Amino acid sequence: MSMVLEPTQLVAFAAASVVLVGMPGPNIVYITTLSLAHGTRAGVVSVLGVESGTAVWAFATALGLSALIAASPVTFAVLRYLGAAYLVHLAVRELRRRQDGAPGRLDQPPASLRRVYADGLLMNLLNPKVALFFLAFLPQFLSPGATGARAQAEVLVLGLVTVLVALAIDLGYAVGAGALGRRLRTRRAARGGGSTPRHPRLRRLPVAGVYLAIAAAAVSTGSTA
Repeated sequence: MSMVLEPTQLVAFAAASVVLVGMPGPNIVYITTLSLAHGTRAGVVSVLGVESGTAVWAFATALGLSALIAASPVTFAVLRYLGAAYLVHLAVRELRRRQDGAPGRLDQPPASLRRVYADGLLMNLLNPKVALFFLAFLPQFLSPGATGARAQAEVLVLGLVTVLVALAIDLGYAVGAGALGRRLRTRRAARGGGSTPRHPRLRRLPVAGVYLAIAAAAVSTGSTA
């Protein structure tokens, strides 16, 4: 990396990334909600899916594809609405989901962690605001006069640094939310409430509601997520 960018540039960029990426946004809300509802393992897998999508956008930005998408209102809108529709699908699936093992258990991960990974990946791939974020943020840290292949290489390096920063921050949220959810369930069990709610579908409403809220935010604003 040091052959492409100076260490001071990378340090400054990493610090700025921590501030911007660490601000609660749709990805963090999604990961935290899933971790609270389904445990740390599901949360960690969702992080891997989400940040795999971010890595794809980083490569797309370096290749100039993100700029093409941002410059096309139709393409941008199609991706945005597809992403919102997918979140609605997740909300509906959450409400209809059947738990494995004891009926009504909300602390068990979904049946397929591959599905959790795919959900996170698709959610981020269908969020063109990631492209806007990279297009607005990365060029500020390029070397003066960088053009052509060198500029592409620097954009790719900066994009991958963003992915690593986001991965570390998101994993922190996933582990913390998973631990909080486990503690809450333990306290409920200690009070005699058990781990099986009387109305499991009602207990899933907050999770589905978060997905719907993120979907509504995706279609109501064109600003960077």
